[in-house]
Amino acid sequence: MKLHDLKPNEGKKKGRKRVGRGIAAGQGKTAGRGTKGQKSRAGGGTPLYHEGGNLPMFRKLPFKRGFTPPNRVTYNQVNLDQLTDFPADSEITPETLDQARLLRSLKNPVVILGRGELKVALKVRVHRVSAGARSKIEAAGGSVEIIEA
Repeated sequence: MKLHDLKPNEGKKKGRKRVGRGIAAGQGKTAGRGTKGQKSRAGGGTPLYHEGGNLPMFRKLPFKRGFTPPNRVTYNQVNLDQLTDFPADSEITPETLDQARLLRSLKNPVVILGRGELKVALKVRVHRVSAGARSKIEAAGGSVEIIEA
């Protein structure tokens, strides 16, 4: 047996129905659509969201304006009062903050915000620092270095 000898079983393949080709063909005149009505017309029928007179689902949903920007950067926010447990002169990086369980996701960049007071000098290496946090860190004798994301 060769590939060109292969054939489907007898009766397996059925020809398509050619409708609207005269009464002798068995599907002439109305071509299986019945008489009159919405579904008998060309282009007739209801759209997918039609619900038979009920209020459509998309009209029940709240009307929401605007859009979500696709390239928005979500920062891990860390405040100064969360850094009080670190020992003096320790280096604060995204990795050390992740080990201290202060970050939601290590993939996102880190921003230090200025809530709280800082008593010890820390070397901070993060992606962004607010102006208030920078002044408080440097007032405590620490240093701030910005790393690129």
